[in-house]
Amino acid sequence: MPLKTKPRAIVLLSGGLDSLLAVKILQAQGIETTGVCFKSSFYGCAKARIAADKFGIELKEIDISEEILSLVKNPPSGYGKNLNPCIDCHALMIKRAGEVADREGYDVVATGEVLGQRPFSQNKQALSRVKALSGREVLRPLSAKLLRETEIEKTGIARRGKLLAISGRTREEQIKLADKYGIKDYPSPAGGCLLTDPEFSQRLLKLLEYWPKCGTNDIELLKYGRVFWLNKEGGQKTLLVIGRHKDDNGNLERLARKSDVILELKGIAGPTALIRNIKKSKNIENLILKIPKKIMMAELKLDRAKNSREIINTAAFLTGYYAVKARGKKVNISIKLI
Repeated sequence: MPLKTKPRAIVLLSGGLDSLLAVKILQAQGIETTGVCFKSSFYGCAKARIAADKFGIELKEIDISEEILSLVKNPPSGYGKNLNPCIDCHALMIKRAGEVADREGYDVVATGEVLGQRPFSQNKQALSRVKALSGREVLRPLSAKLLRETEIEKTGIARRGKLLAISGRTREEQIKLADKYGIKDYPSPAGGCLLTDPEFSQRLLKLLEYWPKCGTNDIELLKYGRVFWLNKEGGQKTLLVIGRHKDDNGNLERLARKSDVILELKGIAGPTALIRNIKKSKNIENLILKIPKKIMMAELKLDRAKNSREIINTAAFLTGYYAVKARGKKVNISIKLI
């Protein structure tokens, strides 16, 4: 008689305490677990990777950057407090996890969601909406007893009596469970997704307004420096990003693509700047500029329509100004067309 194989679950793993507890609760029932983490322009898998390595959890990473960008541009279920389409995002993740489950023979798709922990995306109505959008039944071990019994429980794959009834934003029960399972040094639940960050959301809102057809590379630029929008002749917008430190500079160079312009100071440590959406010109030359000790932004007239040369001059002044050692000096600024 063949041996009965253990049921298998694929668990959305963020690396936070709740998703780790979901794994532990399922493992305590003899269910084999694999974590899956989704990454995009707005969140990554670094925390999930650390947690998976620390607790011996197999982890699959799936990039959904393009799909999430489409949802951010047009979210069927609307936004949360900022530009976060959490309901549609969760539905997409569960749908993709379900595809992995079907393809690789997993019995369960589970998450560490807690009913009522996030008012917009973790109430009963939102969870029902997620099910409808994803077409997938989900087991939520931390709150299962407060939710309608799933087929997963009815068939005995997961025993409802050993699942939990946690709700709300307090973390007391999760902390007790962490002690029980020996989970220590877990990250706080706050943060993780840039779309919930008000400052980043404002940057992204302008990008979507000015460049509705923007791609993931455009979005990446918003993470790595001071962002300026300059009016271009013809009514379009030119993006200028000026690095704040060495890491920003390196990332701007990495993200530069054909027709971008890169500006750097010669002989003085300072920022790298990137200009995007500027008319091509093979006659771009290096500039030697006297950088004032103080720049009044109004004097640069960022709102006035500028031709390519004026845009480059403005960008060069700002690049020099944000190099503190260049203020009050004459500097040589390298200008390179990618």
